[in-house]
Amino acid sequence: MKKIAQLSLVLAAFVCLGGLVGCSSSTGNTIENDEKLTVAKAQKEIKIGMSSAEVVEILGSPNMVTTDEKRRETWVYDRMSTQVDSSSSSKGVWLVIVGAGSDKSSAKSSQRTLTIIVKFDEQSKVRDFAYRSSSF
Repeated sequence: MKKIAQLSLVLAAFVCLGGLVGCSSSTGNTIENDEKLTVAKAQKEIKIGMSSAEVVEILGSPNMVTTDEKRRETWVYDRMSTQVDSSSSSKGVWLVIVGAGSDKSSAKSSQRTLTIIVKFDEQSKVRDFAYRSSSF
């Protein structure tokens, strides 16, 4: 009779432990591709009259360079970042021989784009700049 009581106690302990351990959840950013080029950085650091070398120090190399009829350069910075948020949870009560449980997971992604256009004068100084940002 004592062995049955001990076995029942052990089985109850496994059920309780399985109920506690079987519940878990996790969330996290799995992909982050952002080159630290932001609207705030453009607003704060790009100034009219700045040299092209200073712009490269701040924003890096442009994606595209064009010239107009007066041979003035226009630089275009085009950046896109993707963020994926995933979460999963698992709940269940696990018995010694037979287990019962359920898993749920979901993922949500969002994308941001940023375009910065910097126009230079004949002396390669910033004469104008503009930016556009979008999220979807």
